[in-house]
Amino acid sequence: MCCAASSDCTSHDDDHDSVSQEEAEKATKLKLGSIALLLMAGGVGVSLPLVGKKIPALQPENDIFFMVKAFAAGVILCTGFVHILPDAFERLSSPCLEDTVAGKFPFAGFVAMVSAMGTLMIDTFATGYYKRQHFSSNNGIKQVNVVDEEEHAGHVHVHTHASHGHAHGSTELIRRRIVSQVLEIGIVVHSVIIGISLGASQSIETIKPLMAALSFHQFFEGLGLGGCISLAELKSKSTVIMATFFSVTASIGIGIGMGMSSGLGYRRESKEAIMVEGMLNAASAGILIYMSLVDLLAPDFVNPRLQSNLWLHLAAFLSLLLGGASMSLLAIWA
Repeated sequence: MCCAASSDCTSHDDDHDSVSQEEAEKATKLKLGSIALLLMAGGVGVSLPLVGKKIPALQPENDIFFMVKAFAAGVILCTGFVHILPDAFERLSSPCLEDTVAGKFPFAGFVAMVSAMGTLMIDTFATGYYKRQHFSSNNGIKQVNVVDEEEHAGHVHVHTHASHGHAHGSTELIRRRIVSQVLEIGIVVHSVIIGISLGASQSIETIKPLMAALSFHQFFEGLGLGGCISLAELKSKSTVIMATFFSVTASIGIGIGMGMSSGLGYRRESKEAIMVEGMLNAASAGILIYMSLVDLLAPDFVNPRLQSNLWLHLAAFLSLLLGGASMSLLAIWA
């Protein structure tokens, strides 16, 4: 019974069995080319903000940096709302799943919601944990200093004040690092999925436009992630690892898709593939939507520096809209 249902679902698969040997060879060459193309696009995108730290105009204290960050947040927000979440709804509302739990319950929205809540928990609990650890160690230092208060009263006052500023800066930095790491998880999961989708396709007409669209897609996502990594002020080794990990994931996904479609009997329209892809897309959407709104946009748009400068405020909004529009345009092809 299960097999029959599965075979009905795979009967309209993206012409996996109907392509000729010649077309299959051309498709393979295009896929190999797309591995290099997406690797380069993702690498350039994620590297630009990191290299930009050396450019005075792109330093965090410069006004242009606010606009670059708003553009990146717009890209990430649009990726969640326009690219990933609709795909999740489409997959999990497939006719193939009508006789399953997914056919009777809006799992795409539910999984996205749970994913956003889970991200909130990780975000706040991790930040709270490191904050408590930091203040606990600071309190120990202050208690030692108070013993010498009579002898060094002025010194104690200045040191305590400096400790407070340092604690605030450290907490903010820890939060930025958590944000960059959780954001990378959401983007990487999505990158693997789109890579598998391209790698599993056997249609040249499908692969060609996808190559171009996904290259821009990876570039803009890399730009958004790279901006967050640069703010996290990680060690050089950690920065390189995170940037490299993002750059290679879409290409790895293509390789997995090629392997599954050629030798492992993978069918993108099977019940199992639909469920897994839909759930992962929904979870990624929840992560990206939460991170872009709560961790990237909200802190900047309530920043006194932005709110006290009307032109900078307007420029940041325009950058946000431009970032969202750029990714929305790509939704026509990918």
